[in-house]
Amino acid sequence: MLDAGLLIIRLVVGLTLMGHGAQKLFGWFGGYGPKGTGGWMESIGMKPGVAMAVMAGLSELAGGLLFAAGLWLPVAAVLIAGTMLVAIVKVHGPNGYWTDKGGYEYNLLLIAVAVALALTGPGLYAIG
Repeated sequence: MLDAGLLIIRLVVGLTLMGHGAQKLFGWFGGYGPKGTGGWMESIGMKPGVAMAVMAGLSELAGGLLFAAGLWLPVAAVLIAGTMLVAIVKVHGPNGYWTDKGGYEYNLLLIAVAVALALTGPGLYAIG
């Protein structure tokens, strides 16, 4: 049962992060693509915006894919945690903890899950 639980966590978190990456990279799922996301990133002082959007999108897409697959979990955790730390520092931190106020609750939860699974391992149902 433990391995099935780890698989569920990896799939839900990993696929969700892949979706966020696809929003930034391709404009899928209601996203704005690199130009739209990059323009917003520039507006909050992250320059060059398009390059930053592509880096964030690639980190979320690749980190999410690796996480869902259970492959190179420490690398996936670094990609996920790094991207979420930047989101906390640049966007959500000043808004407090709770997501409904624009806070960092979601980002911290993703960091905790990514680091916890990197420390415990992906479980039996994993590629790596």
